[in-house]
Amino acid sequence: MSPTTTTGKTRASKGKAADAAGGAASEAAVRTLTGTVVSTKMQKTIAVVVERLVKHPQYGKYVRRTTRLLAHDETNTSREGDLVTITECRPYSKRKAWRLVEVLRRSETAAKVAV
Repeated sequence: MSPTTTTGKTRASKGKAADAAGGAASEAAVRTLTGTVVSTKMQKTIAVVVERLVKHPQYGKYVRRTTRLLAHDETNTSREGDLVTITECRPYSKRKAWRLVEVLRRSETAAKVAV
């Protein structure tokens, strides 16, 4: 049997080698981001703004870049202004592929509305 054939034996040996090398083949890294909720106008969906600093290629100054992501909030627990943690998940819709993990800090205006 040549090594170029795709048999179960060849695939299994490749999988074992990848697992023995560090287990990177069996588990994918879970991406989590922290950001601020900017909109809760949709049902079970929040818009989260994530900020990051990027070094300018020519001038060397750090520039603030923002990314607006839609995240799934099953129980509608977050409010605008909250600091939240979101994680990557399966796509819920065309633009929504993140899920709310926890609310890290409540907004002061959200606390006043709740009382």
